[in-house]
Amino acid sequence: MLDTVMQQAPAFFNPHNLVFILQAMGRTLGMTIVGCTTGFVLGMAIAVLRGSRSVLLLPLRLVAIGYVEVFRRIPFLVILFIVLFVIEPLLPGTSLLGIATISVCLLSTAFLSEIIRAGLESVPGRQIDGAHALNFNALQTLVMVTLPQSWKVILPPAAAFVVMFVKDTSLASQLGVIELTFAGKMLVNRGFSPLLGFGAILVCYFILSYPLSRAAARLEKRLAAS
Repeated sequence: MLDTVMQQAPAFFNPHNLVFILQAMGRTLGMTIVGCTTGFVLGMAIAVLRGSRSVLLLPLRLVAIGYVEVFRRIPFLVILFIVLFVIEPLLPGTSLLGIATISVCLLSTAFLSEIIRAGLESVPGRQIDGAHALNFNALQTLVMVTLPQSWKVILPPAAAFVVMFVKDTSLASQLGVIELTFAGKMLVNRGFSPLLGFGAILVCYFILSYPLSRAAARLEKRLAAS
């Protein structure tokens, strides 16, 4: 096996293959960034909505609860195919990468909303009551009282979810999206050793996930109380 790897290495690490791997790496990173950024913003909105006590918002709260409970219990691969069969008739011509990104957004929104909600609810209720006593409106209470104290609870599981999702985007290869895992399969199908093909993909996943985990650890340490 090692002899085969040594013989194929010069042909494997040619500029064409390296560009191909970098493009697949960019798609993986792009799906993760777009999906988790969208998921964080929408998840924040859902978490705040679920924490609201307004009677007028009750129907929206029920819809939000239903959405979160359903999408947290559906495997990502199933979500990919559901989105595929829903989007294709409505928006024909949508790229597979776009369908995969929409699926990532749906799943990340459901999970991150629960992470954010747990962080918001970790703030003692008496501090919320104190903010109301000072005539803070809901937005002021959220920005000035709740969020500054909840970041240390939200950040660790949110960062772990993002790192995990870098790897979970590999399921998009089942739709034919040429991300890292699919790129590894294509390289092996071209006749290269699996040790070379998937070894390079392993290194790429590490390059993507390790800096994210280290940056999250530093930010968590910076936000921690002295």
